[in-house]
Amino acid sequence: MKTQIHTQRKLNFTAALTGIIFALATVAQAADPRTNSWFTTYSSQYARIYTNNAMKTAGTALTTWSNGSQTQSTPAYCGVQEVYSSSNWVYLRSSGLGSHVMGPWYLNAAHTTAFPGWPTNQHVLYKIPRYPTVPVSKTQNKGGSIGYFVDGVTMFNSWDAQYWNGTAEVNSTGNSGYWNRDAYVNEGVTFDPANAHQPGSGQYHYHANPPALRYFLGDHVDFNLTNKAYTESASTPTKHSPIIGWVADGYPIYGPYGYSISNNAASGIRLMVPGYVLRNGQFGSQNLTSVGRSYLPQWAVRMYGVASNILAGPAVSTTYPLGHYMEDNDYLGDLGYTQGTNTFDLDEYNGRWCVTPEFPGGTYAYFTAISSNGTPLFPYNIGFQYYGNPTGASTTSITESVVTNYFGGPNAVPSLNSPTAKNGTVTLSWSAIEGGTYLVLSTTNLTTWITNSTTVSAVLNAASYTNNPTDKYRFYRVAETALATYDSPGTGGYTSSGGGGGSGATFAVPGSGVVSRGSGTNITLNITLPGTPPSPPTTDPITSVTLGTLTATSTSYTTQGTVVANFTIPANATTGTQTVVVTFQNGPPPFTFSSALTINP
Repeated sequence: MKTQIHTQRKLNFTAALTGIIFALATVAQAADPRTNSWFTTYSSQYARIYTNNAMKTAGTALTTWSNGSQTQSTPAYCGVQEVYSSSNWVYLRSSGLGSHVMGPWYLNAAHTTAFPGWPTNQHVLYKIPRYPTVPVSKTQNKGGSIGYFVDGVTMFNSWDAQYWNGTAEVNSTGNSGYWNRDAYVNEGVTFDPANAHQPGSGQYHYHANPPALRYFLGDHVDFNLTNKAYTESASTPTKHSPIIGWVADGYPIYGPYGYSISNNAASGIRLMVPGYVLRNGQFGSQNLTSVGRSYLPQWAVRMYGVASNILAGPAVSTTYPLGHYMEDNDYLGDLGYTQGTNTFDLDEYNGRWCVTPEFPGGTYAYFTAISSNGTPLFPYNIGFQYYGNPTGASTTSITESVVTNYFGGPNAVPSLNSPTAKNGTVTLSWSAIEGGTYLVLSTTNLTTWITNSTTVSAVLNAASYTNNPTDKYRFYRVAETALATYDSPGTGGYTSSGGGGGSGATFAVPGSGVVSRGSGTNITLNITLPGTPPSPPTTDPITSVTLGTLTATSTSYTTQGTVVANFTIPANATTGTQTVVVTFQNGPPPFTFSSALTINP
């Protein structure tokens, strides 16, 4: 028996069980790691959380949640949803939610007091420079996002937003003090197994080594399915860490393993050693336990541009233990040691110039800092200053022409796995969108199609159907028919001057944009799409073209960027100015053209 399969909506191809041949439409990506290093494996799967240890033990997660302050009332897809790029920028759209199950969070090590914050969809649009520059004067990183990890979760620095003001610890929205609390030391107890938590805004973020992400990326991390814990692998590392994130200055951050010699890819792999040590008297540092916090370390003096003794911190005690403040650490380069020797690998920004698998010609790169057992080490991801110029930032719109590098989440293109046939039973399986419902049709002659099922539901981000055909040959067609309501990561991001998303569009219609309603009145709209967002390829089917409340009777899209739509204007059509909306099956978000045409009585 031979079986052929044809899927609709997202992907079109045929496959024969004997000598399976797949014809797949692929979009070439640029070689720039800034566009193709993003982790998108689970982008069409709902984000999930555990709210307590019992749920974590049972593996029972929520896709919607509310604690009275942070509410996720409809499911949101996790992580990276879209990636665009221009000559100078890479744009990331993300929900900001992890691909792993997030949580639970507690306020104490005994896990008897729940942490008050839960994560929510952040509707992120963030831009990263493609060509970093290195300024002479470095910029201090502040609270909030300083970049994004490749799973679409935001990166915070080493600070927990509190500092010593001379008499007490106070909150700040900017780095206003000289003794700043270390986030991992002071808040690490509130981190979930992935080393992340969130404030009242629901902004899920990592301050330090992200083991769940590194596990997904195959970066020397093990996962215990029973206790849902991530641990550093005890085996010897054999490969360079992957890129795990991008900092606002456009430089990558890698996991903790790099080449032993910075400019030699054949020098072996080892754990990168950060350049900071506690000020406990070792390596020639001051012993703050003995002499008190009377002087700032030299890296802080350079950063703040002040005298070392500008402000004393509290004495080392059980309330303010050594390591409590970021300034409790010395940079070895200030103590007479040289970067790149056996003592330490990373500079005061927590990076180095080196060759990497993605940059064989060399780049500046940050590395996440850990001990051999996976415990995060100061300064964790990057130092208290950027090495490059931090021009990356959150943005509300994309105002330039861009290339679509990735379009996923609820718009992900599904792919059919190799079908199997055994004892007359055919099993189809394909990647799917969680919340999606799929139709399966079959035919023996490509003329008459039989409905096999209308209710195949995605399970996470996959779907399957099993059939027992009696005929020798059969063709199958699979199509997505519905998608459950979800919380979009955001459909904005493109700006226009004038009507909606239609800036730059042109129309060729009768009467210079004015038509009259009436029985038998037909018009043809020739719509030239704007340059932003990028026009889909001609292989992308049109879902619909609407004119106000009317739907086109026929459409064609044979030239990229030009849509032809035919309408019949009935006698009872709504009069006045009308909005035209062009929707493609595979995205981008619908093109909306306000005041495109007027219908007269």
